[in-house]
Amino acid sequence: MTQEAFKRKLAAILSADVEGYSRLMDDDEEATVRTLTAYRSAIIDLVQQFRGRVVDAPGDNILAEFSSVVDAVNCAVEIQRDLAERNTDLEYNRKMEFRIGVNLGDVIEEDGRIYGDGVNIAARVESLAEAGGICISGSAYDQVANKLELGYDDLGKHQVKNISTPVPVYRVLSFPGAAAHRVVKAKETTKRKGRKTIIAGALVVIVVAALGIWQFYLRSPSMATASIDKMAHPLPDKPSIAVLAFDNLTGDPSQEYFSDGITEEIITSLSKVGKLFVIARNSSFTYKGKPVKIQQVSEELGVRYVLEGSVRKSGDRYRITAQLIDAVKGQHLWAESYDRNSEDIFEIQDEITMNIVTGLRVKLTEGEQARIYHQNYGSTEINYKILEALSLGRDGSPESLMRRGELAQEITDAAPEFAIGYRFQGWYHLNLAQGGISPQENLKKAFGFAQKAISLDESDGFAHSLLGKIFLVTRQYEKAIASGRRSVELYPNGAYVNAAFGHTLCAAGQLDEGITSIKRGIRLNPIPSYWYYTSLGGCYAQKERWTDAVIEFNKALERAPEAPEIHGWLSIAYVKLDRIGEGRTSTAKALELAPQMSVSVMSKISPIKNKAFLNAGLDAMRKAGYPE
Repeated sequence: MTQEAFKRKLAAILSADVEGYSRLMDDDEEATVRTLTAYRSAIIDLVQQFRGRVVDAPGDNILAEFSSVVDAVNCAVEIQRDLAERNTDLEYNRKMEFRIGVNLGDVIEEDGRIYGDGVNIAARVESLAEAGGICISGSAYDQVANKLELGYDDLGKHQVKNISTPVPVYRVLSFPGAAAHRVVKAKETTKRKGRKTIIAGALVVIVVAALGIWQFYLRSPSMATASIDKMAHPLPDKPSIAVLAFDNLTGDPSQEYFSDGITEEIITSLSKVGKLFVIARNSSFTYKGKPVKIQQVSEELGVRYVLEGSVRKSGDRYRITAQLIDAVKGQHLWAESYDRNSEDIFEIQDEITMNIVTGLRVKLTEGEQARIYHQNYGSTEINYKILEALSLGRDGSPESLMRRGELAQEITDAAPEFAIGYRFQGWYHLNLAQGGISPQENLKKAFGFAQKAISLDESDGFAHSLLGKIFLVTRQYEKAIASGRRSVELYPNGAYVNAAFGHTLCAAGQLDEGITSIKRGIRLNPIPSYWYYTSLGGCYAQKERWTDAVIEFNKALERAPEAPEIHGWLSIAYVKLDRIGEGRTSTAKALELAPQMSVSVMSKISPIKNKAFLNAGLDAMRKAGYPE
């Protein structure tokens, strides 16, 4: 090649190819070729509209060049928007999704073709994009970051073959806070010149596209904006989110555990991210089965963002949709549909979690990045059992407890190398012990399973919480506090672990920190289980704030009028307030619900460390009418 035969120039290079092309061809060659021909033609038209030139289009690949990086990135966004709309007309297994990479670099041009590192980097950047997504190099990012109304996620530096210096790569989001997979909001990116009929035609296209996207995402919540002034709780100083129970659209009520389990796992993963504020499942699930009013959810729970979704099933494949909404602005941040086999369910949950984190522009620490991803349990059957066990955790019935114990054993037998089965077994045996069933034997088993779970996965915050609970019951206070503190470090947004840790601290006599931790648990779970309020009331009781204690105990009573421990606490509190008649009424109700309750039983089972307070409480029980 002579100097005269080629020339060097700086160009913006767009590289694109089809994700899963071989699978599509194996499935139906003729249909794949027809779709590819139509999509390639659409891409070529868009490249030309954005003042670019298609250099080559072999097989499922397309290579184009632009004189402007702004034009190249705008074109990539428009391509993905256009193809996403076209894909809504195809069956889920026939969708054709392109990955696109854009780079600004030096290229060599010969006979209309381009070569060189600039092209190689564009191809490498494209390989890092997700199906339906866009990635750009650092050199391209530097040119467009402040020129386009787009969001970007820093993917770090990546090595490119034959390039000595790693290349910075960024994922392009459709607009600030949106997911990389879809451009939900159609946006005009160039000035269109022409007659009124052309403009009218463009408007029709946009309207049709909008309707297609509406149908694709199945349903859309009311977009009335939430009022910060009407929030039941002040908005946190970090991104706050509630994940609503995913709708079960499989047509099979027995699959309810599946959609519930997916929701709970997403909440758990998000709870590990310290820079988020995540509402607990107990509160978000109160809206399950009710018409979704995003404004109401936002105002009642005191959050800015709401995630909702649904689950459909066809054979062994699932279609899971999810959409993230900014309730204060009344806007969708992103929406996505996932079509996968059942063994990929946890992978979908990870993708949704990462899309939320990316959409809310939260930077993860290395530890958080590692913890939010699920382990691959290697079996669809194990995945199903885990989801069912998680779903049963909300139901306190004896039947549900026994079924959860069976599932825990089955999970452990099938996957003994993973911690989750042992953790489930530990909670099962602790629940048995607390229910008075062979307490010593079951506490010993619970302790062994908790230790085994932590030995397999030290980052399992719920296993640490379990161990802390066992230490508290056995009055090993320092160990209980250490385990509880570790659980909160691992799940900073975990309402349960925060409240349980607060309960431990109060029992150990660290009242102020305990009250703070329980209140944080209640803020994370604004519609909590009764024991949150019982624990907080118990803390106030130890501070001799008996009036405040009664307020909390009555809140607990509203949620669980048949819980004997609430009536027990109220009887003591009323005696301390010289309301003896009310105290004896509460005693009668407590003994009706738990005839075995007595002064001696309470002295044995109470975890409170402060002996003076405990003895004063036992005296109050005597005055309230409990048997010795």
